[in-house]
Amino acid sequence: MRGVRVVVHGRVQGVGFRAWVVHEATALGIAGRVWNRADGGVEAEAVGAEAALGRFLSAIRQGPRLARVEQVSEQWFECREAPHGFQVTG
Repeated sequence: MRGVRVVVHGRVQGVGFRAWVVHEATALGIAGRVWNRADGGVEAEAVGAEAALGRFLSAIRQGPRLARVEQVSEQWFECREAPHGFQVTG
């Protein structure tokens, strides 16, 4: 199983970005968590099938209607065990 940590910058706080990430991840069968960063960005850690994670990253690059995604960085990792569900943690 693969995992990816994503850091998103732009207008991503105060626009429903974290709730949107949870919705997208859940629809794709991805587990993990998402939280606001002190620097104004949003960070997410997602675990699931590589194809689903690819679709997740494509969606993240677009963002929800009110957001403006300016930069996305990703770091892939191997994961033996997936967390349960996808949730906002901060």
